[in-house]
Amino acid sequence: MGQREVKDTKPLDSLKLKLKSVKDQVIVITGATSGIGLVTARMAAEKGAKLVLAGMDKEALESLAEDLSKESSQNVVYLETDVSKEEEVEKLAEKAIESFGGFDTWVNNAAVAIYGHVTDVPIEEARELFETNYWGTVYGSLAAINHFKEKESPGALINMGSVVGNRTFPIQGTYSSSKFAVHSITDALRMEAEKDHIPVVISQIHPARVDTPYGDHAASHIDKAPSHDGMMYPPESVAEAVLHAAEHPVRDVYVGGQSKMISVMGALMPRFTDRFMERSVYKTNYDETREAGSPMDSTLYGEGEELKERGNNSGWRRKGSWMVKGKKHPLLFWIPLIGLALTIVTLFMPASLKKKEMHKAKKAMHKKKVKEMMKHPKEAYKIEQTMLKHPKTAAKIEKALM
Repeated sequence: MGQREVKDTKPLDSLKLKLKSVKDQVIVITGATSGIGLVTARMAAEKGAKLVLAGMDKEALESLAEDLSKESSQNVVYLETDVSKEEEVEKLAEKAIESFGGFDTWVNNAAVAIYGHVTDVPIEEARELFETNYWGTVYGSLAAINHFKEKESPGALINMGSVVGNRTFPIQGTYSSSKFAVHSITDALRMEAEKDHIPVVISQIHPARVDTPYGDHAASHIDKAPSHDGMMYPPESVAEAVLHAAEHPVRDVYVGGQSKMISVMGALMPRFTDRFMERSVYKTNYDETREAGSPMDSTLYGEGEELKERGNNSGWRRKGSWMVKGKKHPLLFWIPLIGLALTIVTLFMPASLKKKEMHKAKKAMHKKKVKEMMKHPKEAYKIEQTMLKHPKTAAKIEKALM
């Protein structure tokens, strides 16, 4: 391959591209047989999308496809896919083209997890995790971008990030590192695709803790069962974010205020966040009452994948994410904030400025009263005579009007 000629061209603004409605789309979803991928597939099917599903368990894929295809057997196809192998990801793209003539959205969701101190995780396991989480995302992204280069209508590439891809959690250092890498490659691909004028919107989803079998499927190198023992969000909120990004150009969607808060806190106050994590977040990674299984029984080794949306987590389950609702309906998010800001400004406004504003308001009210009296002189005369007879009452009325 020759070297690229560098051209200083004006980049495309991908966030101004127009995407199709979900009901008119063909959507490719990796990691479709569990947790977020499973809920996203079901939600997309309900909205009328055609689906190309990928996963490691052929029986689970077959069962899911059959379930989602009850109304029309032509709407869902599947392919057993190991995303850590580039040739299998390319076959997945070919399956979508062969079945539906192409695809409109590609969702890189497949991932595996490891719990344990970085010093305790075998290097071969860490490499295997990166093969799936990072390289699987790279292979899927390249397949999608190459397809959209040739496609007339714009498409969406959605990469599944994580709060731990913005700020590392203890015990999840290996998984966090892979998600940091996903975050980085997503940003790079977005800028380069815009410079090359490729009609694709590249989005990243940043979920906080989500109530999925994530911990149940993880390879554990701690003696307690991996679990979300803190606040967590439903997988439906993440699926909602994914499908919103599929039809509305967005750069990032944070699922849960927890995700945004910890990401910002980690960037602005790194040492404080270290101490906070060590004292309070560390122990929310596992369930004190359950023993961990063998790392060999995890999805890292191709075991345990199943059609389950939720996991055996012991934390507090939220009903939804206001961050996602705010992204979908900005006014719901901004109106309360603007109201709060105005209230704060008013509270801290200097007394002299308040008096000045009150004086302006009184003057405006007085002008309005004069205009009304000029329109109805007889009634104004009667009111004036009454006020002269009852000066105390008149003063009260005047004060109320001011």
